Amino acid sequence: MNIEKVLQEEFALHEQQISQIIGLIDGGNTIPFIARYRKEQTGNLDDQVLRRLAERLDHLKALAARQEEVLRLIEEQGKLTAELSQAIRQAATRAEIDDVYRPFRPKRKTRASAARAQGLLPLADLLAGEPASETAIRDLARQLAQAPEGPADEAAALAGACDILAEILSDDTWVRRRLRRLLQAQGQVVTEGRTSETTVYSAYYDYSEPVSRIPSHRVLAIDRGEREKILSVRVSIEPEQALAVLHSRLISRPSAAKPWLEQTAADAWKRLLQPSLETEVRNELTVQAQEQAVQVFAANLRSVLLQPPVRGHRVLGLDPGYRTGCKTAVVDATGRVLATGVVYPTPPRSQTAEAARTLTGLIAQHQVSLIAIGNGTASRETELFVRDMIHEQKLAVRWFVVNEAGASVYSASELGAAEFPDCDVSLRSAISIARRLQDPLAELVKIEPRSIGVGQYQHDLQAKKLDDSLRGVVEDCVNQVGVDLNTASAALLAYVAGISASVAAQIVAFREANGPFRSRHRLLAVPKLGPMTFQQCAGFLRIPDAAQILDNTPVHPERYELVEQLAARFGQPPSPRLAERLQQQDLPRLAGAYDVGLPTLKDIIEALQKPGRDPRDDMPQPLLRADILELEDLKPGMVLRGVVRNVADFGAFVDIGVHQDGLVHVSELSDNFVRHPLAVVQAGQAVTVRVLQVDTVRRRISLSMKSVGDSQG
Repeated sequence: MNIEKVLQEEFALHEQQISQIIGLIDGGNTIPFIARYRKEQTGNLDDQVLRRLAERLDHLKALAARQEEVLRLIEEQGKLTAELSQAIRQAATRAEIDDVYRPFRPKRKTRASAARAQGLLPLADLLAGEPASETAIRDLARQLAQAPEGPADEAAALAGACDILAEILSDDTWVRRRLRRLLQAQGQVVTEGRTSETTVYSAYYDYSEPVSRIPSHRVLAIDRGEREKILSVRVSIEPEQALAVLHSRLISRPSAAKPWLEQTAADAWKRLLQPSLETEVRNELTVQAQEQAVQVFAANLRSVLLQPPVRGHRVLGLDPGYRTGCKTAVVDATGRVLATGVVYPTPPRSQTAEAARTLTGLIAQHQVSLIAIGNGTASRETELFVRDMIHEQKLAVRWFVVNEAGASVYSASELGAAEFPDCDVSLRSAISIARRLQDPLAELVKIEPRSIGVGQYQHDLQAKKLDDSLRGVVEDCVNQVGVDLNTASAALLAYVAGISASVAAQIVAFREANGPFRSRHRLLAVPKLGPMTFQQCAGFLRIPDAAQILDNTPVHPERYELVEQLAARFGQPPSPRLAERLQQQDLPRLAGAYDVGLPTLKDIIEALQKPGRDPRDDMPQPLLRADILELEDLKPGMVLRGVVRNVADFGAFVDIGVHQDGLVHVSELSDNFVRHPLAVVQAGQAVTVRVLQVDTVRRRISLSMKSVGDSQG
């Protein structure tokens, strides 16, 4: 297999591009580093494309290893031919490789192997070979039945010979590929209920949908229903279609053997091929559905992590609860904890007056301007209480409902205990909720990505694949934004390109022992942080008050000398003024003069324009609330502002302030055709929606974004 050629075709890239990218990956470079600092070699590909390419590269390497393994196994049997070798090397999937290997794979005892042991192979050859008379067929069957180890009688001999042919047919590479494609193109996924009780799977109790068109979220729902033993599932086609394929392979000319060959085809399909291929097709559907779910989860996670920080505010975080009360935490604009406590505004205590006095006191004492409310248990009641308190006291405070998914996981983690050793576990959640509003990325990196709760069917996905993909998303987001070297937690530093968890801990320990870093190059004094790690991470770390302004930009230290040369030539120190002078030049000519790629030169100019710039600051701010609605207040036709909480294959869930997310079905996302919701909306986005329908009994809200104006917020 020519891996470079395959990647070249699949990604529509030049041969040199692919070769250089593979060289960079195999050289141990991280995807963020390659995407940012090796644009000339990659052709300016972004991190998401490079990650897909790296994943595909790993897959193709595994495929090539399987090819070599199968070639070795067949050669050890002394059966490897030039044709077989070519077929294996040309196989594009694991299934195709296994199709070729199937006849040579060691088998457990089967009906066919028992028939071979009885010496019935000559009879099978006669049935499938040159046309023979019925007399000749029956004579050979009787003769073989008389052998000492032979079958009981003529009928048993013929049945055994048919078993041999059925197994040969089921191992035939051409047959398997044709039938697999037939199931994929014309098969139906058929589901039936195994109970008459009403469940979330009731819609699938008598259901069918073409294999070629069934969407990913339905595949995962059906799989889960089957695992829970509520659904039975099969892939169905008309038997005549399958038998036509088998007959074309087995019965090539008129023969007295036709009745036995037709019997063989029917048996091969029902007993051997249909169960095997049905499993393969369903597995392929599941793999594709899981890959789609991982992509949706990753896209949602990226959107949530890159939500803009809310700067310059002191925030009161509230982690709602009933019996245990509402945990409170006040943090200053840098996230430093100023106060913690518990109030009881909700049942069973319902101490609303006392809770209001406590919170208004905290707000006044610490000059709080924003309240972050977790969206978990008792969130609705807590938000109503906050609204009434703000209105009654005429406070200049607004609030925001924060997705608290994973906050409890963080609170009970070693990381949470290390960060706040003197705080009760429950109070750490309130701190996390407050900080999530201030800087979502810095806080959410402390939680396992799968616990952030922005996916679909994440509990049904392969854990390693999901975790690897989500870790890549977090890594890309962290490096896209950049990290303050002197304030970042070890959890945040561990996502910087090239920095492992142990090296992150070493950086924090070094910082605590020696004081703040004054330059990026000081990193080389950190134990276990060598030149390769420094090369990968340095450009993504920021030192806001460094003497060298470039230490607070994405400019990589390997380009400092170039910037100094440009500064000397144009008579300006590294600064926005130098960027302005460079913009006035013939950039391609300037890049050629200094032997630097044009993309790199443009990146340097952009970095000099706004030292310390956070790309998230250019995004719309969160939609803060000053009032609240009840579900019963909603009427069809109402136009409201909301926030997208989650995106799935079938639509988007939008929080419109009634503590029950409404669904904008994919068909209602736009006046134009929408192939997938992610093409229109993303998690965390503020949108304008129109109420279509409200079901107060089932607490379901149908929304539309059609013809409601700007949805970008």
